[in-house]
Amino acid sequence: MESLFDMLSVQQLIAVCTTALVAALLRAFTGFGFALIAVPVFSLLLLPNEAVVLAATLTIAVSSTSYKEWWGKFPIDQFVPMILGSVVGTAVGVYLLSGMSKSEFQLWIGLSVIGATLATALIKPRKTATVPKSITAGTGVASGLMNGAFAIPGPPVVVYAMAVISDPGVARAFLMAFFFASNVLAVMMFSVAGMVTQTPLLLLLLAFPLCVVGDQIGSRLFHRFGGTSYRPIALGVALALGAWNTYAGLQ
Repeated sequence: MESLFDMLSVQQLIAVCTTALVAALLRAFTGFGFALIAVPVFSLLLLPNEAVVLAATLTIAVSSTSYKEWWGKFPIDQFVPMILGSVVGTAVGVYLLSGMSKSEFQLWIGLSVIGATLATALIKPRKTATVPKSITAGTGVASGLMNGAFAIPGPPVVVYAMAVISDPGVARAFLMAFFFASNVLAVMMFSVAGMVTQTPLLLLLLAFPLCVVGDQIGSRLFHRFGGTSYRPIALGVALALGAWNTYAGLQ
C-alpha cells in the first residue's frame, strides 16, 4: 500500500489539511461553505474523483461529530422533499463526473462556484415563506446534480434557505442536516460507481482531526457573534477560488 508521501508532497499534504480546517470552520460558522472552499482547492491537488470523495467523506465525518448543532433543529417538512429530489440529481451528477477530464472538472467547478456565489450574494434573507413542495424538490434535484458532479451541493440550497428561512439558527441547522444527508447519498453512489479509492480515504484520516478543530472554533464563533458577519468573507473567498479554478481549467 502506498503511503501518503508517495502520493503527494509535504506541501500538498499541508495544503489539504489547512483547507480542511478552514472549510470546517466556515461550515460551523454559517452552516454552509465546506465544499465551496474545499473542492476547488482539492481539485488543484487531486484527481476529480479523489477531490469529490475526500470533500464528501470529510463533510460526513465532521457533521457526525457535531450533530448536536443541527439534529432536531430544522423544518422536516422542507427537508424531506428536498432530499428526495437530491437522490435523482445526485445519480445524474455522478454519471456526468465519470466522463470528465481534470481540466474540464476544474473549469466547470470554477464556473459553477462563481455563478452560485454571485447568485447567493444577491439573495437577502426574508421572513419565513411557504413555498410549494415542487420548488423544494426541484431545489433538491439541482443540488443533487451539483453534488454528484462536483461534490458541491450547497449553492441551490443556500439560495433556498436564505430566501425562505429567516432565522439564522434554523437556516444553519437546515443546511447542516441537508449537507450531511446529501453527502451520504453521494458517497454511496460514488462507491457503486467504483470512484472510492485509497488516496481520499487516507487523506480523510489525516485531515479529519483538523476538521474537528475547525468545527469547534467555528461553532464557538457562531454562538458568540452570529453568522451575519461571516457571509461577505465566505462569498469573497469562494469567488476567488472559483476564479482560480476557472483559470486552471482553461490552461
